Amino acid sequence: MSTDTPDRTDAAAAETDRRGLLARLRASPFLSELLSNRLAVVGLSIILAIVLIAVYARLFLDPGALASSRLGTGIPDRHPPGWASSVPADRYLFGTDAAARDIFRRCLYGAWLAMLYGTITVGTSTVLGVGLGVVAAYYGDVTDNVVMRTMDVLLAFPPLLLALALVAVFPRELGLWRAVIALTLVYTPRFARVVRGAALKVLEDEYVDATVALGASDPRVLVRHVLPNCLAPITVQSTLNFGLAIIDLAALSFLGFGAQAGTPSWGLMLSNGVNNGLLTGKWWLSFFPGLFLAVTVLGFNLLGDGMRDALDPRMREAVD
Repeated sequence: MSTDTPDRTDAAAAETDRRGLLARLRASPFLSELLSNRLAVVGLSIILAIVLIAVYARLFLDPGALASSRLGTGIPDRHPPGWASSVPADRYLFGTDAAARDIFRRCLYGAWLAMLYGTITVGTSTVLGVGLGVVAAYYGDVTDNVVMRTMDVLLAFPPLLLALALVAVFPRELGLWRAVIALTLVYTPRFARVVRGAALKVLEDEYVDATVALGASDPRVLVRHVLPNCLAPITVQSTLNFGLAIIDLAALSFLGFGAQAGTPSWGLMLSNGVNNGLLTGKWWLSFFPGLFLAVTVLGFNLLGDGMRDALDPRMREAVD
């Protein structure tokens, strides 16, 4: 008997599993519907490009060098973009700011900061909001009233105003982290309300009653049966809130309640551009950070709308 028979069997099984996975992905109604939406594909392409830029910036750019002033080193400050002046375009592609720092490299590293802190903000608020929403829907009565009335109080305030009030409580030394904590508390009620509504619909199904009658524990019912059937609204809300988190982080940094001075954050770069160049015709100081910010948020909005349409075609028909 040949000794390589087991290896061939394992390789064949692995190839079958791989083909089976690819076939299931191709046959997925969600993916086929999502990829047939051109705007969603554009949004996904934008997000992938921003992610690649963020990874490149994290691996190859030095944040310390990008934050420190370059005045006195022979580099001109507030120099126009290379393609708009006599300086070679590969040297100052987006020009320099008031501290003679390269705006192009700072915009690239700003993508890493936006993706990093945006992910932490949305991820933390998703976990907290989903947990509170599912618990409120499942236990009801007093628990539901306490949780949801607390969420209603937070939702009664304008989001950015509430974030400003919360961020003022934390010390400035935390930098962008205090904006992350504030926005996490602001976004949590949105997830709680959405998930509670979805969980209430799931709890009306008979299989949930049957699972409880068979003696399943509360955590098992919530994790194995309720939560998986609430993933659609959670996914859409997370995608849409990602764009909001990025723009709110930039807004707080713009107002001086986020990134510390020198940090290559898009919001802080916009603020410095308005203060040091916009009113004097130095448009590039704020144009390019704003462009990166707008394109990134647009990508998440397009993808979120496409995911909503793919997961719930009835909502798309209602909107149309």
